[in-house]
Amino acid sequence: MSLFYRFASRGAIIPFLKLVSRQRVTGVERFPADGGFIAVANHLSNIDALTAMRALVDADIPAYSLAKASLFKIPVVGRVLRAGGQIPVERGTASASDALREAERILADGGVIMIFPEGTLSRDPLKWPMVGKTGAARLAMRTGVPVVPMAQWGGQDIMDTCTDAFHPFPPKPVTVRVGELLDLSRFGSDTDDHDAVRACTAEIMRAITAELEVIRGERAPRPFDPHYDIDHGPGAYGERLPDPDPAQEASPGEAARSESGADDAPGGRSESEGAGQ
Repeated sequence: MSLFYRFASRGAIIPFLKLVSRQRVTGVERFPADGGFIAVANHLSNIDALTAMRALVDADIPAYSLAKASLFKIPVVGRVLRAGGQIPVERGTASASDALREAERILADGGVIMIFPEGTLSRDPLKWPMVGKTGAARLAMRTGVPVVPMAQWGGQDIMDTCTDAFHPFPPKPVTVRVGELLDLSRFGSDTDDHDAVRACTAEIMRAITAELEVIRGERAPRPFDPHYDIDHGPGAYGERLPDPDPAQEASPGEAARSESGADDAPGGRSESEGAGQ
């Protein structure tokens, strides 16, 4: 990780976050002391990328992220991303898989990758994690590196989920909780096994949600599924439909994706990828 990126995070990003938030992080001792790993987190605000990254930087762990390619064209943001070796994702193109291969290389070299498995800001009107996309699971299955679930809460009060309205003052409390390492070895390494990939993805999302339940002090409902519930798209919360028949093994949306092989691209934010993704 370059000196310029370290300067950007410690000299600009963290002072900014200290100005607009009062961040509290628990469980940092659960980050692996050495070797590569994948950090995964829920996603409620476009400021989440910074708060999640700060938890890693404060623990002196430089992380790489999967970032939407268009961000690299923004003058200042793009320079920071390029200087930090962040990974551009050309979503919806044949080259999208190149990002996954680059992430694999970084992990093999002992680096850390940060992913928001939902792939976008949560559409859930109750603000819980949605059904995840499969990029994080595929990366974990291919590399065998540990996965560390992280949950965060409060960033949405600084930057609104739907409108991006910015409310910097007074500083808002932000809580980040690091969970136990996930053992995903039982899902194997065959990423062509769609059932295993979807099951691994669901396990990752369950772990993130469990940590968020601790932060919020309440039980989460079933995950909001954009392929089953009503998704109004970016800039709006969706609408939850009645829960599917519990006798079903998966929601209609999950079953459709498993059969079609959808959601196979690397996980990444679709609205505005940042330094944490």
